[in-house]
Amino acid sequence: MKKILVLGAGRSSSSLINYLLENSTEEGWKVRVGDYALELAQDRCKNSENGYAFAFDIGNEDQLNEEVKAADIVVSMLPAKYHVVVAKSCLKWDKNMVTASYVSKEMQAYDAEAKERGIIILNECGLDPGIDHMSAMKVIDEIRHRGGVLTGFESFTGGLLAPGTDEKNPWEYKFTWNPRNVILAGQGVVKFIQEGTYKYIPYQKVFRRTEQVHIPGYGYFEGYANRDSLNYLDIYGLRGIKTIYRGTFRRPGFCRTWNVFVQLGATDDSYEMEGVKDMTHRSFINSFLSYNPNDSVELKLAYYLNLDIDGPEMHRLRWAGIFDHTPVGLTQGTPAQILEHILKKKWTLKKEDKDMIVMWHKFQYEENGEEKEIHSTLVAIGDDDIYTAMSKTVGLPLGIATKLILQGKVHGTGVQIPIKKEIYAPILKELSSFGFEMTEKEVNNTQSV
Repeated sequence: MKKILVLGAGRSSSSLINYLLENSTEEGWKVRVGDYALELAQDRCKNSENGYAFAFDIGNEDQLNEEVKAADIVVSMLPAKYHVVVAKSCLKWDKNMVTASYVSKEMQAYDAEAKERGIIILNECGLDPGIDHMSAMKVIDEIRHRGGVLTGFESFTGGLLAPGTDEKNPWEYKFTWNPRNVILAGQGVVKFIQEGTYKYIPYQKVFRRTEQVHIPGYGYFEGYANRDSLNYLDIYGLRGIKTIYRGTFRRPGFCRTWNVFVQLGATDDSYEMEGVKDMTHRSFINSFLSYNPNDSVELKLAYYLNLDIDGPEMHRLRWAGIFDHTPVGLTQGTPAQILEHILKKKWTLKKEDKDMIVMWHKFQYEENGEEKEIHSTLVAIGDDDIYTAMSKTVGLPLGIATKLILQGKVHGTGVQIPIKKEIYAPILKELSSFGFEMTEKEVNNTQSV
């Protein structure tokens, strides 16, 4: 029997592990799931006869090598910084590997050795990155096959709350993936191309430079720019394109309110604050404001950032408990870590909550002398707080890719992402059988979106 090693049993792993276990008997798989929290791994395995949970410590090199050596393929669901540690072991024992995370410079450096050893290290095979690559390349390849020339490409993905979930939540948002990544989103300099001109947005302006997009049946979304869209010029083969822009969806009003935290410095992760053990939500925010013994924290914040004291931004902040006298509950931390801890209290999914994934691509191209435009849309709704839309759209592509590699249907080697048809076509086909299918529509390119 083939042995699959899954390292990490966190928030996004539930649907992946469920998929592997459901296919294990037919495919002849044994699935070992390792996590630092043994109970979590055991819960994911659900007493399956082909599932084996064990306590795993990524810092234990001997344990890592022993597990990797015994496996036929490794799926790393660990925090991104540990993927290169797993990859090093996979190279040592000539084992294929799959992850959902971006290819780091350290990971890319393993490309030549992976090719030499005849193994594939497939990264960016989840949602975003993952389904975004695959669904984009499908349309791009089809346009090129017809002789069309891409002139513009825009892409947005968002993990949000499904309509009707927690209707009193004015942010229309909760954490459905790594909260730390949400807190640090947008940091650095944003780079993209708009109508042939290179554009740059510094971090302090990112959440005020947003786009509005209407998704039929689901309303309006606002998108802010991801860090470096220029990386995709070569990944997608789009050198010479007039516009390329990748971003993240939120509901209208989210970005303007999030910008409050950015302007205050509350998302800074570069230093540790003092007196954290005695800090309340209110004193945390007050620490970034000027001293005035006569004005409340609310008034000082509204005055400092020119907000309406009764406006929507202040309403969202109040709802999130930012002005409460509640103890933070940490003994130390950076501003970003403290903000994350505060927001988790309101932004953690409850059992009855359902999340939603929204992905939208816009392709502009010229074909037979005509300017054309295609919109491609994916909307997915989760089941509950465990089998979320996020876990499904991250985990299912990983599971399908793992199956394809074990079946010998993926022939490439080296450090790769799923932009080749032999990888993306069968994954997208199987995803559609689960109801995760992009809807493509040609539109009048003068239409306002």
